[in-house]
Amino acid sequence: MPAAPLTTPARQARLARAAVAALFLTNGAVFFNIVPRFPQIKAELGVSNAVFGTALAGTPIGALLAGLLAGAAIRRFGSARVASLGIVVTTVATLFVPFAPSWVAFGGVLFVVGALDAVVDVAQNAHGLRVQRLYGRSIVNSLHGVWSVGAVLGGLMGSAAAGLGIPLAVHLSISATLFSVTALVAYRFLLPGPEDAERPAEAQDAHPAPAQDGHPARPAQAQDGHPARRAGRRSFTGAAVRMLAALGLLAACGGLVEDAGASWGALYLSGDLRTDAATAGLAVVALQVAMTVGRLTGDRIVDRFGQRTVVRSGGALAAIGMGAALAMPSVPAALAGFALAGLGVATLVPAAMHTADELPGLPAGAGLTIVSWLLRGGFLLSPPLVGFVADLTSLRVGLLSVVLAGAVTVVLGRVLVNRTRA
Repeated sequence: MPAAPLTTPARQARLARAAVAALFLTNGAVFFNIVPRFPQIKAELGVSNAVFGTALAGTPIGALLAGLLAGAAIRRFGSARVASLGIVVTTVATLFVPFAPSWVAFGGVLFVVGALDAVVDVAQNAHGLRVQRLYGRSIVNSLHGVWSVGAVLGGLMGSAAAGLGIPLAVHLSISATLFSVTALVAYRFLLPGPEDAERPAEAQDAHPAPAQDGHPARPAQAQDGHPARRAGRRSFTGAAVRMLAALGLLAACGGLVEDAGASWGALYLSGDLRTDAATAGLAVVALQVAMTVGRLTGDRIVDRFGQRTVVRSGGALAAIGMGAALAMPSVPAALAGFALAGLGVATLVPAAMHTADELPGLPAGAGLTIVSWLLRGGFLLSPPLVGFVADLTSLRVGLLSVVLAGAVTVVLGRVLVNRTRA
């Protein structure tokens, strides 16, 4: 299937793209303001790697428990409202981090932040895919790229605040005010109407609708030779379960790599490699900068070579790059390894979400909700698993999980839809 032709989008589409991009940016920046302060928080709590990793698991646990509610929230209130107002509430929740008196309380705050973030994440992706349908070509990678810009911005803010010794409460209050205002301004420019308004007529037919004269809705026609779509005409349920499981595992691999930089990058550099706090915070910045570059350039590359090729090649790059960095431990090698890992998985989560959203026979937001929920499983398992391995051996060994995630991506990437539909 040839790449979709470039067209000039309408003014409403351009404004909606800018607005949803602003939501992606704020969503990335809010949490990553906290990440560079993890060494300080861990020291103040006085806990081990395993205990701190258990506290960090509060974020994915909250996301897992609340994530399946995202589809219902979107159908009830609309993706625009859920995404924008959800970000405001998330910023308020982060203000409780500085006042957590124990690792249990800290984990509880992260639980609430994770629950809110899971719903916001599905909503902003659902709205971004609405805008992509108006464009008729891939834009979702650039939206995730803007999320990475936000993560880098948040990481730099957090690193600077840590280096300057700014109190955590003051730092997070500034962050909450800035990004809440951004989300509220963006809300007025998002797309109105029902969630399926931009789908082609035949794609809308693929989503469940009330039966007429006793005849169920007809599923969408197969495209791009995708196995789930061919199977959809014969036995959709079994094919959908297998596809969603594979897509969820792929997304979880991307989440595991991101979490390696977010949860353990600063600790690896400050502990194993003995750097100062400001330099240690650059681990997550290196990963997110590379991921940002990969996502901002990813749409053109995906339209040219297809999602499968790009994602599988990226998985190999992440495994080889991080493996080499761990084999030759030094600060430059570690930063390069995190950067190559971020670049390698840059298009992975957007590709998995796009494929899930194209599965026929599901209500609006259902495929995204399930894959996002499974993605959170990767975030849930990663912190305690890496922390446990680190306490048994070293954090350097624990970070081999990034190499494993890259290898799994190479194997499972073949299930992805290859092209964005014009």
